[in-house]
Amino acid sequence: LRRRPGMGSLAGLGIASLLLAAAWAAPAEEGTREAEKPKADLAVYENLDLDNYDLTLDSYGEIVDLSNYEELYDYGDLAPKIEVGTLAPPTKAQEGLPNLGTTAETPKLQPPSTTAATAAGSGHSDLLEPITAEGPPSCLRCLCLGTSVYCDDAGLERVPPLPPHTAYLYARFNRIGHIRAGDFAGLKELKRVDLTSNNISQVDADAFRLLPSLQELILPGNRLTALPELPRSIVRLDARLNSIPSAGIRPEAFQDLTQLQFLHLSDNELDHIPAPLPQSLRSLHLQNNNIQTMQEDTFCDSRDHSHIRRALEDIRLDGNPINLSLFPDAYFCLPRLPTGRFH
Repeated sequence: LRRRPGMGSLAGLGIASLLLAAAWAAPAEEGTREAEKPKADLAVYENLDLDNYDLTLDSYGEIVDLSNYEELYDYGDLAPKIEVGTLAPPTKAQEGLPNLGTTAETPKLQPPSTTAATAAGSGHSDLLEPITAEGPPSCLRCLCLGTSVYCDDAGLERVPPLPPHTAYLYARFNRIGHIRAGDFAGLKELKRVDLTSNNISQVDADAFRLLPSLQELILPGNRLTALPELPRSIVRLDARLNSIPSAGIRPEAFQDLTQLQFLHLSDNELDHIPAPLPQSLRSLHLQNNNIQTMQEDTFCDSRDHSHIRRALEDIRLDGNPINLSLFPDAYFCLPRLPTGRFH
């Protein structure tokens, strides 16, 4: 058969057209797939049940265990100033205030109300709303979650009024100088008070003594020259980094504290070990004081050599001028020797 002239050229052009069409079709299909992909992802998210992820301030305290809040941060012996966000969501009263960062008009001054004047006189007007007939004050600059109140680094100069169900108070890194007898009045559920790194130099006699549930009192980094009176429910007392001399601890201050397990008084001005110590004690930290001597009955009963004091396993006396080797009969009842200088 003879091939007609021009047939080869036509066949070549047909094949080239098919190849070009396929090349143009491939990107178009990829673009179509990319356009369809977000729709498919949206369909997946639309089918998710997000009802169980609704977390409000009312339910936050029940879902998250905040009882060991202080242990989340290791402040060490010399606590640095750490910024901790403790601002509560704005209340209705705050929402009505102008934004000082914008060019808003200067608000007209209104005459102060009786409740506002009373709150201002008590020094609490910027901390919590005043108490009304409707109920207790609500948190403003402090953050209230469940039974915990967080007032860290809030510029406080005194303990703010607290909700009656408060169990845990954290008011660290403020300028509180005086703990008054009425600061915690009526707080029968209060278990822990943490006032680390304030300016506390004075504590009224009944400020803590009448709290029936208080277990932990944390006061390091203040200006105390005397220990406050404590309730019998106390389990942990931490008053490190203060200026407490032995004269600032009343005689037999710890004898009746049968629940006390942790007594930390390091970095003070003690010249002897405060005794007698309760049998419940597990940890005694007295390092970096001025302790020079010890009585044989400080830890053990010299009349009963069969008694073993198994609970008291942690005694720190390092950083004192005392030579522990001079008192060999003072440790026979202990499960381990105190930490300190033996030469």
